[in-house]
Amino acid sequence: MKIRSIATSFLVLLSMLTFGQANTDKLRATIKAKAEAIDPKVIAWRRDIHQHPELSNREVRTADLIAKHLQSLGIEVKTGIAKTGVVGILKGAQPGPVVALRADMDGLPVLEASDLPFASKARGEFNGQDAPIMHACGHDTHVAILMGVAEVLSSMKKDLKGTVKFIFQPAEEGAPAGEEGGAYLMVKEGVLENPKVDAIFGLHISSGNEVGTITYRSGGEMAGASDVRIVVTGKPSHGAMPWLSVDPILVASQIVTSLHTIVSRNVNITENPAIVTIGSIHGGNRGNIISEKVEMVGTVRTLSNDDEKLVFRRINEIVKHTAEAAGATATVELPYTIHYPVTYNNPELVAKMLPSLMKTAGQSKVVQTPARTGSEDFSFFAEKVPGFFFFLGGMPKGTDPAKAGPHHTPQFYVDDSGLQLGVNALCNLVVDYSAGTK
Repeated sequence: MKIRSIATSFLVLLSMLTFGQANTDKLRATIKAKAEAIDPKVIAWRRDIHQHPELSNREVRTADLIAKHLQSLGIEVKTGIAKTGVVGILKGAQPGPVVALRADMDGLPVLEASDLPFASKARGEFNGQDAPIMHACGHDTHVAILMGVAEVLSSMKKDLKGTVKFIFQPAEEGAPAGEEGGAYLMVKEGVLENPKVDAIFGLHISSGNEVGTITYRSGGEMAGASDVRIVVTGKPSHGAMPWLSVDPILVASQIVTSLHTIVSRNVNITENPAIVTIGSIHGGNRGNIISEKVEMVGTVRTLSNDDEKLVFRRINEIVKHTAEAAGATATVELPYTIHYPVTYNNPELVAKMLPSLMKTAGQSKVVQTPARTGSEDFSFFAEKVPGFFFFLGGMPKGTDPAKAGPHHTPQFYVDDSGLQLGVNALCNLVVDYSAGTK
């Protein structure tokens, strides 16, 4: 009797699992059909946004386009978040978790070098000067994809479990001088609360990866980034009498040389790479005058919090003691004006959701890649809740990656045909995450 009871329970469980899988497969098929149907709209949105880019914290037109679209879908809309951000809240008909999806909206002060019919001719003010504007990092595609996701999921509201929070974020490229902005400000203003987000997903188009592919990395995917300012103060003198001076240029040179030993001698590069770069150095104004001060600014990149602490400590030690040894003084401001955390993909979330991406794109098209030393302010979201950030191929098929236009350059280019996979992937992540969450 007991054996029969166990067997009956097993059959019931198997039936439930089979039904659940069949239901998920049905939703996946529906998503694919709907994504294909709205693909022309997604491409049209992308081209419109590309033709009318806006700089960080100035994404007024873009935000208005997004808000009107979400409202037309019956989605609850909040505007003016972190300056120009837009948040849409879609409540499914069934109980479940809160899943957030993020797209960034801002362009860059870059002059587009293309003959596309929708190439940008826009200009705006950047750091007090007139500048060209271009979507040179693909944020136009991110917005268009998420607008498409909102349309697909809102049409499936009766089948949705839980709540979807659509986060359209301004100023990923950094707020203008004197302003706050970006993901940091959205988190500060409570975008991950009310309702509280359980997990967040984001994607980034890649001009160097072929259309139809997805790349990712579990754990530290993109570097934490900080800028550093170092000021060395010595004693000025005539250039013909250096013995009367404490030469800050000589001291600064020794500091720069020593800073580069941090990566080669202090960081365990078998675990994570790190970067210490001095990109600007200024001191003196004549060849026969030993100046009093030298100012240096640079960037620091690490892929773990422990490495960041190590590198920060060593920079301060090297600068201080090198200056002291020469009879000079030095100050270090680190971080100076920016500090982005490591973009960290929660390993448990990645393991759980990889099958979803593989079913969407095909197992061979989803590849784990080495970490990137670029940074992303999606990191501020993933610092607070489990996050998964991945890259969507945008390079035309058959293109030599070495000849693809890099991000943040006038030659940047991505193929519209890759957007449909982005819509599919984000929709499926929402459905699959909710289906597998109690």
